[in-house]
Amino acid sequence: MKDIICHDSAKKHVTGESVYINDMLVNDQLLLGKVVFSKYAHAKIKKLNIKKALKVKGVHAILIAKDVPGENQMGPVIHDEFCLAEKEVFFIGQAIALIAAENEYALHQAENLIDVEYEPLEAILDIETAIEKNNIIAPPRKIERGNPDEALKNSPHIIKGELKTNGQEHWYLETQTALAVPGEGKEMMIYASSQNPSETQAIVAEVLGVSKNEIEVEVKRMGGGFGGKETQGNHVAAWAALLANATKRPVKIHLFRDDDQIMTGKRHRFFSKYEIGFDEKGQILAYKVELNADAGSATDLSMAILERAMLHADNSYFLPDVNIMGKAWKTNLPSNTAFRGFGGPQGMAVIENAIDKIARFLNKDGTEIRLRNFYNFEKNNFTPYGQKIENNRLFIIYDKIIESSEYFKRRIEIKKFNKENEFYKRGLALTPVKFGISFTTSFLNQAGALVNIYTDGTVLVNHGGTEMGQGLHTKILQIASAELGITPDKVKVNATNTSKVPNTSPTAASSGSDLNGMAVKNAIDIIKSWLAEVVISEFEKNYPASKTLKENIVFENNFIFDKENPDKKISFDEIVKIAYLKQVSLSSTGFYKTPDIYFDREKGQGNPFYYFSYGMSVSEVEIDILTGQHKLLRTDIVQDAGDSINEGIDKGQIEGGFIQGVGWVTTEELKWNKDGNLLTHSPDTYKIPTVNDIPKDFRVEIMKNIPNTGTILKSKAVGEPPLMLSLSVWLAIKDAISAIGNHESEPEFSLPATYEVILLSCEKLKKK
Repeated sequence: MKDIICHDSAKKHVTGESVYINDMLVNDQLLLGKVVFSKYAHAKIKKLNIKKALKVKGVHAILIAKDVPGENQMGPVIHDEFCLAEKEVFFIGQAIALIAAENEYALHQAENLIDVEYEPLEAILDIETAIEKNNIIAPPRKIERGNPDEALKNSPHIIKGELKTNGQEHWYLETQTALAVPGEGKEMMIYASSQNPSETQAIVAEVLGVSKNEIEVEVKRMGGGFGGKETQGNHVAAWAALLANATKRPVKIHLFRDDDQIMTGKRHRFFSKYEIGFDEKGQILAYKVELNADAGSATDLSMAILERAMLHADNSYFLPDVNIMGKAWKTNLPSNTAFRGFGGPQGMAVIENAIDKIARFLNKDGTEIRLRNFYNFEKNNFTPYGQKIENNRLFIIYDKIIESSEYFKRRIEIKKFNKENEFYKRGLALTPVKFGISFTTSFLNQAGALVNIYTDGTVLVNHGGTEMGQGLHTKILQIASAELGITPDKVKVNATNTSKVPNTSPTAASSGSDLNGMAVKNAIDIIKSWLAEVVISEFEKNYPASKTLKENIVFENNFIFDKENPDKKISFDEIVKIAYLKQVSLSSTGFYKTPDIYFDREKGQGNPFYYFSYGMSVSEVEIDILTGQHKLLRTDIVQDAGDSINEGIDKGQIEGGFIQGVGWVTTEELKWNKDGNLLTHSPDTYKIPTVNDIPKDFRVEIMKNIPNTGTILKSKAVGEPPLMLSLSVWLAIKDAISAIGNHESEPEFSLPATYEVILLSCEKLKKK
């Protein structure tokens, strides 16, 4: 009973009824908070004087490091990230003081009167310098199989290369926001824009120096997250809580867009080096890759992100002899953090670029090389880390998209177009995605839920996942409706709250529906088992001649009946009332942990993923070789979503994820000056995709009749995998550039392929 319904907040968003933190009405005691941050990438704090600022009318508190009552730390995994800078600052945007005031004017006046004297120190602002100075943030990681050095020596052909992939700004519509409301004694209520309420609770408790049971965190919805609020939503919550604790009044912090972009971490920049050995047919024989990540100033989630990049360095291809090295480097920039794909895009970009080079070297179509190296169903079905590839969808998706996109026919048409046009060139590329679903930190693969049924037959569901626009609450509502056999209008999904469901994992790793859906099902199964006993007693009273077995009871269409004798039925509403009168509980918690996953980091071996999500895309572009401008003409996507719970939501995630990826590979460019100032820190200097960047012809298909056994309603995750399908756009641009030299020369290329990168690449090819 998977009714297709619209997004839970669709009408509310359109009408403006949806309530975000910045919309919340508190009372006339509400104060506004502001973060005063460093203007230097690396410096000693010689003097910090707040006396004049404290005299500004309307200012109620100014806090510096010594005023933090608990631990002056916000590091989610390793405590290497100060809540407020003490004696030294490590990046432009690092918080050094907090102000609480009655209005914006007072905040700005006070900020201007805070006297800070710095002694500038040497700053490291790029990966190359960090490598040169050996400024590594943690020990390197390795995944290895076979003897890649020997295999490379024996390979008929070897290609060596380097690839730089830039970072990416999350650009959530709702900037980092939190509202802290003090209660009795040590109590503090936090309304957070956070993907990780339990971690927000823990960080706030630490900085305030209180126990977790004094802190309640609630997340109704976020205006986007994309990983940027997995850990860094904790920061504004901690700062707001400190000010609320000091003033004993509610305090809200809502970052200005420019400040948000300056202060927060991004997708990790990578600098990767690789060697790939192959034969005349394009069969990969050996692969060595070194992935170097820019961690920024603190660890945050960098090692987990680096690990996932390593685990996806193979993408969809069997690599017989392989060495994957991962290193994260410390720089004087904001600590980089989670972003949709979580390292997967950076790892995949390298192997896809290498395969593209192989194809050009052998004068073959890239699709031929990809198909030849796909994981197959025989011996070549184990990843470099030892996990067996089961339920492989690569070949059926490949056959489908080659046919539906008319790939080879269009390849001929593009060749003709390029021959006839001097200043415009077109390119075409197909790229696959095999993306592992689960947290690679195994203990995070758990979820809780609380389901309440009320005596009028309505249901309230609480779970540990957060809604950031991706439709999780809508899917959970459908899951509860299906499992209880009642119509969706009887179910409501409540705001995520740490007092209802404790110790939750972040809504990340594309696992929101998988984990929380199963936890909700577990709670419902417990209640159903109790209700079944009540049903049996009612059936025995009304139908004494025939006995009903518990396993034959079915919940469906707002009724409960005996499947062996469908005439024996009772309405859901009625049985709920009877159960209450018989003193049977109508509430239960639920729990779920993902089975059979583990990973040995020392050995680089294990089964870190519960299953893999598969997809492919074919993209066609046109470039102007005189300006570097590109147009995305057409994209075809075929995505495996198992038995989709909600095709409308899944299709929206596929389209949205792909376009966000298009931004990463084309227009979104982060630039810093020599002092570490972010130059692209506002909507007018940082170009996210617009309606003009969407393919003029956009075809998205979700595969049918391929259920994913062992998951909630046999579905698959779709949050992150589609983003990496955008690599087809990146390589289609490269294919178009390559046409200038009749595909005989390898273009100089990097990511993103901005107009500047395209133009310079074209100019260099013209001179060859």
